[in-house]
Amino acid sequence: MTVTRQLPAQFDLSASTVLAGGDALRLATQIRQDLWRALQSMRGFSPVVEVTLQSGGVHVRAGGRVAGRIPANAAERIEAMLVHSGNRARWMRCAGFRGAL
Repeated sequence: MTVTRQLPAQFDLSASTVLAGGDALRLATQIRQDLWRALQSMRGFSPVVEVTLQSGGVHVRAGGRVAGRIPANAAERIEAMLVHSGNRARWMRCAGFRGAL
């Protein structure tokens, strides 16, 4: 599942993580919202989140399309957002995950 506002979805920059599970649409929507908050000052940025089911959880690729210059630290900012324990716990709660993290 891919959540984006512009089709076709395009990843000019991205970072990935694996999460335990939950509702894929709710998970992707929450991650996309946080991604936008983290990078909204980047001119021409349009966030994209792709969630793929896999055994034992979900693979998340977050990033997006950039119409313009990509700052050197942009991928690191996405990675930091994805590994932040507070974000991950909130995403899992919102996605209805009831297992152990």
